[in-house]
Amino acid sequence: MNQLNCQPQDAIFSGHDILPTAVASLDQHGIRRASRTTAPHSMGLRNARDALATRQITATALTEQALERAEASKRLLNAFSAIDWDRALKAAAESDRRYGERRPRPLEGLPIAVKDLIDTKGMETRYGSAAYLGHVPAADADIVNTLVERGAIIIGKTTTHEFAWGVTTASARFGDTLNPLDHARIPGGSSGGAAAAIAHGAIMAGVGTDTGGSVRIPAALCGVVGYKPTLGTLSTRGVFPLAPTCDHVGLLGEQVDDVLLLADAIDIKVPESDAWLSARLGVIRDIAPVPLSPEIAVAFDGAMKRLAQVFSCVNVSTSGLFDAVFGAFASIVLIEGGIEHFRRNDWDRISTHYSPETVDRLKRAETMDLRAYAMAQQARRDFTARLHEVMSTVDYLVLPTCPCTAPHLDAGTVSIGAWTGTVREALMTYTAPFNVAGFPAISIPLATGESSLPAALQIVAKPGDDGALLQIAQQMELMLRTGTVHESY
Repeated sequence: MNQLNCQPQDAIFSGHDILPTAVASLDQHGIRRASRTTAPHSMGLRNARDALATRQITATALTEQALERAEASKRLLNAFSAIDWDRALKAAAESDRRYGERRPRPLEGLPIAVKDLIDTKGMETRYGSAAYLGHVPAADADIVNTLVERGAIIIGKTTTHEFAWGVTTASARFGDTLNPLDHARIPGGSSGGAAAAIAHGAIMAGVGTDTGGSVRIPAALCGVVGYKPTLGTLSTRGVFPLAPTCDHVGLLGEQVDDVLLLADAIDIKVPESDAWLSARLGVIRDIAPVPLSPEIAVAFDGAMKRLAQVFSCVNVSTSGLFDAVFGAFASIVLIEGGIEHFRRNDWDRISTHYSPETVDRLKRAETMDLRAYAMAQQARRDFTARLHEVMSTVDYLVLPTCPCTAPHLDAGTVSIGAWTGTVREALMTYTAPFNVAGFPAISIPLATGESSLPAALQIVAKPGDDGALLQIAQQMELMLRTGTVHESY
């Protein structure tokens, strides 16, 4: 590893380095538009909780507002698959009683949404598929149960790619989910509905899943925050599996603090220290064969210039580091996904009710053999060992979340310079390796010069260092937006 060149560069973007959805306004149609002049303004989960605690607002009023905005985002963006007014308002009434009795829980009265891949008792959960239209689970998933026990109010289900098996949140059966910053573009996937709803201002935070980047990719393309914890940190019971050895439950929010508040309530604790100030960052600018588009390169280089003023930064050699990992990921998902679907449904139901895209993947899954799975798992072990070795000399890795901004809705491929590949390969090359290894990672948004479409910075920590990752992510978010830091919380 060589020391990062921290000298000023010619191609540095101007204005806000971070473009959270707070730096935006709602037009006459209720669509959130990027703005260079509007001052940041967002209540955020923490301020909302404080307002509830001091009775400046009731949980019922806050929830009604969220429900109305959710309906708007469902109509305009197709961001919600289900909205449950009765459940949400009953929960809000209970929260108001608890505040009145001065016994609120950590997330009391805060409205959030849950991805349609995650079971919710009494609320339709169709996993993005016509095969499960009208399916109503008898029990909440573990993550939903935990959040509800902490006082959060589930207002509805956000849209997903069918069975989370895609990065666009497109659906021939239910309609495509749209990017709120540009309706001609995808929001990313498969947790695209959650990212779109947050960016639109319907909710301040939500729960998604991330098997190869499905929380971080839509967060990056919609300009919000997406966090995938260490593999196994959050229970996946009650979540429809895509590939169980890569599946993670993840959190999304307008800002890092929204994610941090949810994480803290479910026992992912941020350390009370300023050790982050001495953090050593390993910088990965790109991952072959997918290069960075010019706007992403400018945004990332500008962000690194600022971070290098505070942190010790070293360039990480990627020679051999990511060899075979994307292919291994693809094989693992194909085989494990096939097993999960074949044990639930027969071919008649699959061919009749699944989308052609998923049927085609399952046909390919049938051709895979045990040798292919064994080779993929060996490649996974080899990559994980290499990643541990790299991170033995640094505290965090920093790299772009995606190499390009949001592709157009009808795009089958992405071209960056001389490289052309599928949308899936373009968007997942920088995220999927950390699912394979199970390392925690978070995506925070970056502005892209004159473009209204955001770039994003991905920060990766060592397994188990989730609280420290959230802490440094919050500091980086603040630093990149304002040039200042907080030394304590």
